[in-house]
Amino acid sequence: MKVAPRFGTGHRILVTGGAGFVPSHLVDRLVERGCDVVVLDNFVTGSKDNVAHLLDRPTFTLVEADISDGLPQHPAMAERFDAILHMASPASPTDFEKLPVEILRVGSVATLALLERATDDGARFLMASTSEAYGDPKEHPQRETYWGNVNPIGIRSVYDEAKRFSEAATMAYHRSRGTDTAIVRIFNTYGPRMRPDDGRAIPTFISQALRGEPITVHGTGNQTRSICYVDDLVRGILLLLDSTETGPINCGTEHEMSMRQLAETIVSLTGSASEVSYITRASDDPEMRRPDLTLARELLGYVPSVTPEDGLRRTIEYFRGRLGY
Repeated sequence: MKVAPRFGTGHRILVTGGAGFVPSHLVDRLVERGCDVVVLDNFVTGSKDNVAHLLDRPTFTLVEADISDGLPQHPAMAERFDAILHMASPASPTDFEKLPVEILRVGSVATLALLERATDDGARFLMASTSEAYGDPKEHPQRETYWGNVNPIGIRSVYDEAKRFSEAATMAYHRSRGTDTAIVRIFNTYGPRMRPDDGRAIPTFISQALRGEPITVHGTGNQTRSICYVDDLVRGILLLLDSTETGPINCGTEHEMSMRQLAETIVSLTGSASEVSYITRASDDPEMRRPDLTLARELLGYVPSVTPEDGLRRTIEYFRGRLGY
């Protein structure tokens, strides 16, 4: 299956949360294609540094606003969009406790406002969902047909249920209004522009290793994740955007490893003397995560290509430069 580029020169694209880790890489690729890209971000977890290199580009506009408060009154918002990518949401475990209401709002009222705009504009609407929709899965690997095992009132529920609501809203607009929609379920992604303190395993382990501190692994470290380098994820998202598929479609890799293996790999790649230590496991922490990528391969031609070792090396070098180690 080969998907032809659908959006390029002359197309206007709105990306919410576009100054965040994953969305900023996506914005780079869209600008490279020649798209006119408008990024909407309130910088609660995103950073202007992630898009600073684009500020002088005539095809890039940065609008500081909170999409949960509605679409802002800004000249860049006046013209119709050809595509809207809803990527905004705090997404790390530390955010779930610090920003619970913000996460719920951006996954509900913001999603509905953007779906209305996409419908009015006749734009393609791509919603960034998550493997968290599967909760602590009883199926492995996880297929898109799996309904999930989610605690609706746990600490993680604000993120899990916000994304599940967004998926439901997206499909409701597709079915009842004919909106051109797509849902991508993103699995654990890493790479440059992650926040060192965002609470996710890879930036935490790398930061600790570079400082020579103990690597703090939750529980026994036997829980697993599949890890995807950001370039592979962005390529998958663009394939879905360019296609006519509705989804949901999983995007990630099948490189699954335990948290203990991940910590030991990072210690080895950094040349650190850090030792692995074990701390209390977080509530509702999933036991395993790995996507079934059959749909992505068959419908989009998606094949991730970056190995964990190569991706981790690139990410470690980014953190070396940022942390000064």
